[in-house]
Amino acid sequence: MLNTLRRRFILSHVLPLLIIVPLMGIALTYVLEAQVLLPNLTRELMQEARLTAEIMGNSAGIWRDAAQAQDFISRQKPYLSERMMLLDPDGHLLASSDAADVERLGQRIDFPGLDSVLNGETSTETFYSQQMGAEIADAAVPVTGPDGRVIGIIRVTYRLSSVYSQSLHQRYLIAGVMIVGLFLGAAVGWVLALNLERPLHQVTLAAQRLSSGQRLTPLPEQGPEEVRMLLHAFNSLTERLEMLEQSRRQFLTNLVHELGRPLGAIHSAIQALTRGADQDAELRRELLAGVDEEVGRLGRLVDDLARLQDQVLGTLEINRRPVALSEWLTRVLATRWAFAKEKGLHWQVTIPEDLPTLNVDPDRLTQALGNLIHNAIKYTPTNGTVTISAGVENSQVWIRVSDTGLGVTPEEQAHIFTPFYRGHAARRFPQGLGLGLSIAHDLVAAHGGHIEVKSARGQGSHFTLWLPLD
Repeated sequence: MLNTLRRRFILSHVLPLLIIVPLMGIALTYVLEAQVLLPNLTRELMQEARLTAEIMGNSAGIWRDAAQAQDFISRQKPYLSERMMLLDPDGHLLASSDAADVERLGQRIDFPGLDSVLNGETSTETFYSQQMGAEIADAAVPVTGPDGRVIGIIRVTYRLSSVYSQSLHQRYLIAGVMIVGLFLGAAVGWVLALNLERPLHQVTLAAQRLSSGQRLTPLPEQGPEEVRMLLHAFNSLTERLEMLEQSRRQFLTNLVHELGRPLGAIHSAIQALTRGADQDAELRRELLAGVDEEVGRLGRLVDDLARLQDQVLGTLEINRRPVALSEWLTRVLATRWAFAKEKGLHWQVTIPEDLPTLNVDPDRLTQALGNLIHNAIKYTPTNGTVTISAGVENSQVWIRVSDTGLGVTPEEQAHIFTPFYRGHAARRFPQGLGLGLSIAHDLVAAHGGHIEVKSARGQGSHFTLWLPLD
């Protein structure tokens, strides 16, 4: 019965109403009857008894003659909605507006509060009357003569069943309001449940479509804040998965291309050698040099794939040891300036001799810095400049690789460290898998550092590698 979120949400709205509204109805009925109707009725009875006492205060003969007393009651009876009794100073019944009291005339009438009335005090009581067979409200007022002595008692009695019957329509009204409240609560719960269930159902269906490989459009981010957060997270996940799928396809394309070129070149060189090119010493050396270069390219490709496996499996290992950064940078840059010169670039190096010694993995950092330098050389046109600089700032060592190349747009900067991502400039140079910056980023992060990029389209790029001193 409660196996859906909609039903549970509706029940969560209706159940409190089922408990609270009846309790409020009972409490309201009690307050109306016990705190409003009964006090008002008792007050009216007392006022009527006092008024009658004031009228009869100067009629001493009525309290000595039962016939006169009954005559007075008979004249007042058409105007009475309650029972009125006249009693003598000893509590004996002289007259009553209720015909059922005829047999009790002359008898002493005992009722709660009689002693107080005989002592000159008024009395109001609510109790069950055996004689009337009902719960009654009773008001008694003493009548005093000119000398202040009690000469009689006026007692006014009202059946509470009449009050309860009069308040019955209020009970019906309260019950009706309760029922309407329950229906409104169910309706509100239904609407809110639909509003909550609809986006969740959309997310569920979208997740099922996503698992089956269908292309998805972003879901509208609407509803309560928590639901909007869920929809936003799902849209971000969908966007991320789509980007990874595109990267996977691009990776396969690039991998085929990267493997095909060197393998094709090696195959051509082998065919030329088998056809007699090995007889020419100069040609043989050129072919073997070309084969060696292509094998080296394949080796770098394998290295990149190995680093990618470390990223995916989380098996990246760092073998730290003390490294003097100034000497290490000099050795690293010495093997790379030739590539810049070969392309016709200006090579500038500014390395302080007093850089500190850090506990790092020199091989891993060489690879990270090498990837940054390789990209700078690759994307800087002829006669451009590649600058390597370093320093210490705010308890960190920085190594900056700057170029005067094509630059990176702000939109591309948000993705350049993503595996397989290739920006607009990279598409002009089909070589590579788009792993260099991603690998460099993870290697530096493994040392507790980070890579910062500042660039603009057509104004070159500045990639700064930051490492903590501690």
